Amino acid sequence: MLARAEKAGKRQLFDDEFLKKLEYLYIVSKKVFAGRIRAERRTRKVGAGIEFADHRKYSAGDDFRYIDWNIYGRLDRLLLRLFEEQEDLHIYILLDASVSMRIGDPVKLDYASKIAAALCYIGLANLDRVSIIPFSAQLHREQLPSARGKARIFKVFDFLSGIEPEGQTSLEASLKTFVAQTKRRGMAVVISDFYDPKGYEEGLNFLRYNKFEPFVVQIYDEKEVNPPLSGDLTLVDCETGELREVTVSARLLQKYREAHETFCNELDEFCTKRAMPFFRTHTGRPFDELVLSIFRAGGFLK
Repeated sequence: MLARAEKAGKRQLFDDEFLKKLEYLYIVSKKVFAGRIRAERRTRKVGAGIEFADHRKYSAGDDFRYIDWNIYGRLDRLLLRLFEEQEDLHIYILLDASVSMRIGDPVKLDYASKIAAALCYIGLANLDRVSIIPFSAQLHREQLPSARGKARIFKVFDFLSGIEPEGQTSLEASLKTFVAQTKRRGMAVVISDFYDPKGYEEGLNFLRYNKFEPFVVQIYDEKEVNPPLSGDLTLVDCETGELREVTVSARLLQKYREAHETFCNELDEFCTKRAMPFFRTHTGRPFDELVLSIFRAGGFLK
């Protein structure tokens, strides 16, 4: 049993059935991408690896072990053999843990954590290096450092189960801090509801400009689209505490739904125009169905 995910004070999100679903998803991911060379998912650079890449002229001080003596014998020229090195793919799961993520049934953060766990499992099973960085107004102090290997999934479960939502959403501040603190470039998976009053554009663009590969997953609760409200109400912003008096009518709800749809479509269009994989889902959709759609679209595994 996954007892480690059931410690006191932690959300109980993961059980043996969940782990079975992850293993199934991993098997499906291998079938979907059967025949693809694993090196395609690696960052390549010229160095002292094992696969020949090119020659260059020998210079004083170069390692003579890499001189191509066959070329020297035929052409009387000293040339060094260059090889391709393969670096581990780094996958960073940037998980929105602001107060707005504690809303919903199921809670958006719980649903997002299951998606994060599934993507982590696939990455770990593929021997990629995976880390989890929760954020709200800034990056959270508690983070799961980069590691690889399927056995790491239990630490992933523990970590995700212990995340508590706090603070407001600030994608720009959080993502800029992430870039400043992260030397190794890689895939940056941003899982959020994207309810940031200052917008998402600057933060996502900052990832792109600094050579990360943004991968965007938007999560919402269906009641956020169709709130069961009517009459004279005082609405409270869950992140700022701001109050607003409103009279909720059918016409107002229709305008609200249209505004929400416009917001989501603009996020989709923003990502699509910049070649950033984008997936939108509500919390009522089975998480494994979403992950399968991600694999089939080719957005996560390349």
